[in-house]
Amino acid sequence: EDVLHLLSLPFHCAKQKARQSAGKCPVILCGVLAAEDLHPFPIVFTAAGKLQHHQEVIKEKRKQLFGLFGAFAVVGVTTFGGGYAMLPALQREVVEKRRWATEEEVMDWYAIGQCTPGVIAVNTATFVGQKQAGIWGGIFATLGVVFPSLIIIMIIAAFIQNFAHLPAVQNAFAGIRVCVCVLILNAVVKLWKKSVVDWKTFLVFLLVFAGSVFLNISPVLYVLAAAVAGIVIRELEARKA
Repeated sequence: EDVLHLLSLPFHCAKQKARQSAGKCPVILCGVLAAEDLHPFPIVFTAAGKLQHHQEVIKEKRKQLFGLFGAFAVVGVTTFGGGYAMLPALQREVVEKRRWATEEEVMDWYAIGQCTPGVIAVNTATFVGQKQAGIWGGIFATLGVVFPSLIIIMIIAAFIQNFAHLPAVQNAFAGIRVCVCVLILNAVVKLWKKSVVDWKTFLVFLLVFAGSVFLNISPVLYVLAAAVAGIVIRELEARKA
């Protein structure tokens, strides 16, 4: 018996190693279990089930990424004016319709997007995509929001010189500019209700507003100053409490 045990040790070691690799190689798993007089087909089915599950995960991930691309492509293709004009569409698509983020999160991303290079709406799309699906989500969301504009601008640029002088085209752009102003104002009102909640935040609002009207400095400085003011106000409130 001792001799037989010693002779069987390599087989048991190989079998144990094969079991550890079973999730990686269904063929090895099938062979080992067949050697134990177990039927291989249910095991093949189990291994195939793992493979099928992996394929379903990939399919779901792909669906999520293209969902991000499609959602932000809708924002890009239905928004005129760019920049701040995209904020109402982003808020409607991200917060109200798909519930990918709260209004507070979107406002934080607006502030960060204002401090970083690039268009604020594009930066916000990157934040939303990254939150939903990681780095690839940020890439797909960013591509989605800029892709329609890229295609449309390329088409318009090829023909604008032939139609820009027409009164109908000029009047159309004048009407669009008015509409953009209304959309931006609507976004400001919604942000106001969530941001200016007491006299301290109202004071910060007045100071930033006055500075932006009478001083010609970078908006980044206003954002940084407001951030410092928010930290100081909350620290003072915490000490008083």
